[in-house]
Amino acid sequence: MENNLLEVNNIEVVYNDIIQVLRGVSLSVPEGSIVALLGTNGAGKTTTLRAISGLLKPENGAIKEGYIKFDGTDTTKMLGTDVVKLGSVMVPEGRRVFKHLTVNENILVGSITRKDGARKIREDNEMMYKHFPRLSKVTNRMAGYSSGGEQQMIAIARALMAAPKMLMLDEPSLGLAPLLVKEIFDNIKLINKELDTTILVVEQNAKVALAVSDYAYIMESGKIVMEGPSEELQDNPDVKEFYMGITQGGGRKSFKDVKSYKRRKRWM
Repeated sequence: MENNLLEVNNIEVVYNDIIQVLRGVSLSVPEGSIVALLGTNGAGKTTTLRAISGLLKPENGAIKEGYIKFDGTDTTKMLGTDVVKLGSVMVPEGRRVFKHLTVNENILVGSITRKDGARKIREDNEMMYKHFPRLSKVTNRMAGYSSGGEQQMIAIARALMAAPKMLMLDEPSLGLAPLLVKEIFDNIKLINKELDTTILVVEQNAKVALAVSDYAYIMESGKIVMEGPSEELQDNPDVKEFYMGITQGGGRKSFKDVKSYKRRKRWM
């Protein structure tokens, strides 16, 4: 039996006590795996990550039903700082580097919660440049002057410096050129294997996420509408058509052209 590092069980999330965003969402992330959470903009993916990360309260959000467990600990009501201390670290959407700090200072910020000594932190700091060789050329540059791709790499390296058991990535491909997207997702696979870091990645780009993940969930309107091993979902005709834009005739089809109730009817 697989050991699930993360368990999200039937959670309902409400903002401002009236707006329900998540409706009975359940998912699990086995230790050592890469799991993808897919869906279009507004499906509820980021809210799911915020719930797992303990970041709902500052946004006036709350988990009203269900529970979340990380590494055997119930984190449903925990705040973000306590969740990070348990080893669950999120890289938020939009990169969000400290623009007036250097690249290296940004990376080192991630080690602030660690208690394993300066030597281990120094070794991990050096290792970040092996994983992201582009950053070794700009280590003393102000992070605000770095490119979008470099900033995404800084944000991931900073999160890894916290030595997480699980790394969560919110839309890592957003706004990046295809070559950089490939580089970042290749790195995600390496981080998973070489650092033995469990990864939960939230993505709109189903093609790249399914290519690197072991298992995937698809969200729509605050609910999980489909799940399965990534290899199977890659070959699923509905996923191909609605999330990769590939039709049987080989052309492309706009997701917006299809009414969502038709998709749900086919899937449920």
